[in-house]
Amino acid sequence: MNINLTLVIQGLAFFATAWVVMKFGWPLINSAIEERQKKIADGLAAAEEGQRALAQASEKQDAVIREARGEAAGIRDRAEKEYSAILDKAKADAVAEGSRQKSVAFAEIATEAHRTRQALAQHVADLAIKGAEHLIRKEIDPKVHQALMDDLIKEIRQ
Repeated sequence: MNINLTLVIQGLAFFATAWVVMKFGWPLINSAIEERQKKIADGLAAAEEGQRALAQASEKQDAVIREARGEAAGIRDRAEKEYSAILDKAKADAVAEGSRQKSVAFAEIATEAHRTRQALAQHVADLAIKGAEHLIRKEIDPKVHQALMDDLIKEIRQ
């Protein structure tokens, strides 16, 4: 065999194989590569979108946390104000109740003092009447003494 003919046949076979692969195989390989590139690009875009969504979610989370802290501070402030108001009202009620009880006690003391004065005046009047009776028994004019005693009783009761 001739080496030149072998090289030519091998060359033709190589080119025929290359042509068949380029005609039928290469488009399939290219489409698979392009499809894979597209999937990778889509995955990268989705990852980028995911990163953006994560950043937005993080910002939203921070905003919600700030808002919640603000609301908590507002609730705490309202609770402290309400506590102070309740405490002030309780103090005022206690002072009012103390004043009321003090007034009642003073009124009772005044009533009792008035009763005691009346009882004492009555007792003094009784003693004066007994003393007057002793005087009247010894005196001659009972009517004059009775008038004097009535005036004395009136003065004592006043």
